[in-house]
Amino acid sequence: MRKYLLVLILVTASFGLRAQSLPVGTPVLEDYYRRGQLLGIVDSSNSFCDRPFFPIDALKIKNGFDPDKSLEKENLSKSNGILVFGRGKGIVKLLPYIWINQFNTDRPAGINDGAMIPARGYQTMYSRGIYVKYGHLSIQLMPEFVHAENLPFAGFPDTRYDPVWAEQLWYQIYHYVYNKIDQPERFGDKSFDKIYWGQSSIRLNFGAISLGLSNENLWWGPGIQNALLMTNSAPGFKHLTLNTIKPIKTSIGSFEGQIIAGRLEQSGYTPPEADRRYFETLLYVPKPDDWRYLSGMVLTYQPKWVPGLFLGLTRSYQVYSKEMGKSFGDYFPIFNPIGKKGNGGAAEDAKKRTQLGSVFMRWIWQKARGEIYFEYGRSDYFWNLQDLELEASHSSAYIFGLRKLFPLKAHQGEYIQFNMEVTHLEMNPTTQNRNGQSWYVSDVVSAGYTNKGQLLGAGIGPGSNLQTINISWIKSLKTIGIQFERYVHNNDFFNTYITDPRMNWVDISVGILATWNYKNLTFSSQLDEISSINYQWFYTPIAGGPAQYWDHGKNLYNYHFKMGVSYRF
Repeated sequence: MRKYLLVLILVTASFGLRAQSLPVGTPVLEDYYRRGQLLGIVDSSNSFCDRPFFPIDALKIKNGFDPDKSLEKENLSKSNGILVFGRGKGIVKLLPYIWINQFNTDRPAGINDGAMIPARGYQTMYSRGIYVKYGHLSIQLMPEFVHAENLPFAGFPDTRYDPVWAEQLWYQIYHYVYNKIDQPERFGDKSFDKIYWGQSSIRLNFGAISLGLSNENLWWGPGIQNALLMTNSAPGFKHLTLNTIKPIKTSIGSFEGQIIAGRLEQSGYTPPEADRRYFETLLYVPKPDDWRYLSGMVLTYQPKWVPGLFLGLTRSYQVYSKEMGKSFGDYFPIFNPIGKKGNGGAAEDAKKRTQLGSVFMRWIWQKARGEIYFEYGRSDYFWNLQDLELEASHSSAYIFGLRKLFPLKAHQGEYIQFNMEVTHLEMNPTTQNRNGQSWYVSDVVSAGYTNKGQLLGAGIGPGSNLQTINISWIKSLKTIGIQFERYVHNNDFFNTYITDPRMNWVDISVGILATWNYKNLTFSSQLDEISSINYQWFYTPIAGGPAQYWDHGKNLYNYHFKMGVSYRF
């Protein structure tokens, strides 16, 4: 390891080198910056809709991991982990040690946890790294190690030995869904150990613009719990990036954005009983042994005349590498016309690629200490403008939310925070009428919108809905709160194949959340009690009972505990 660090320093010393990111999902700190906008202590020209965030560049502060300057005030960042070289032109800085642990008692639960996998039992992720810059060049090396106990649990096939349903029919349905997405129910039958590049990057930075190669997680859009195209629900993926590291201010307002060209990988895992056959036909269709090319972009605009308002759009395409063309439009289809007619109509289908897109809005009201936000997306083309006008809801999904801080007059600097967010991915009748598909699944790109078996977009998954309410006490980096969630699992699957209104699978959860800081340490914790009603859509009607008689199905309780600790320099 020491030899590697020495080589890294020597290499950077020979180049011209700048931009240290705050990784997506950094416990405690990331939400502090966004919350600070509502209190007027963070520059309101930053949208927080295009992350990772670059606090040193965007806010002109010394230490991006010390947002409230508590380390500086207590003289705890005197060294700041920095080695200066090249007559002051270069630095080597130690990045925070981050250790995250989570535990599920009965089944997998939890989203927005990066390289961690859906698993029962104990799981841990450890990350540490260094940041080196010299002139315009910056290197951030921040790998991640994941270990998951990955204990067995009752999955979909285990519940389907039910006299009401033909067993073989259930397996056909089960594999029909998993033939369109690489989202394993369980990541193998042994413990899981993996090392990833994590939040690493190498960049050339010029003013507000950065060009480089990165493996960092991305978050596009204004959502706090979810986003439609990019979140940290999957491990980071390798991508070339051209992005802003601070708003570009013009005479009409400020702009932020990112363009990426990335590589997505398969998980390497199959659904349970992948060798099951029906009339000698294999029900599960193996995924192509091929990586996928991803082209994506996000653009955010803040009008000069409306302070605090952000308007933006996202777009992404993916295609198996063996199906790619060689033209500019094949490498960067994000610049092609939005309507299918303008893209050549049926000729677009022959290219065997899928697209997703969204528009969004975030509006900060500093005087009211609040914000509202909204994202609307489509997973399918509209043919032309008339098609969009007639059936704007086709293949749509949306997220909307609000946050408000109420000051405690008797305690200066303390607030009660109210946050509410709704995510809706379920297909509507218009989509079903046009033979549309759930978000993130695909007939032509059978791995779906995933990387290494986990979703790039909203972690709740295809056809699902989530409603969240959070009420918290806030004081600087310290928070204590309670969170209520209602999570409806894959209603597209339910409405298509099950239909019995008594068999919805819904999780009702109550959680206690807290963050705290003590000197160089920050802590984050969450404890959820999750009641799964009709787990895996399993409900057996009482023989001879009324048609609309509701009784207990297969209900399951799961306790989800998560705790993170980081040491800041």
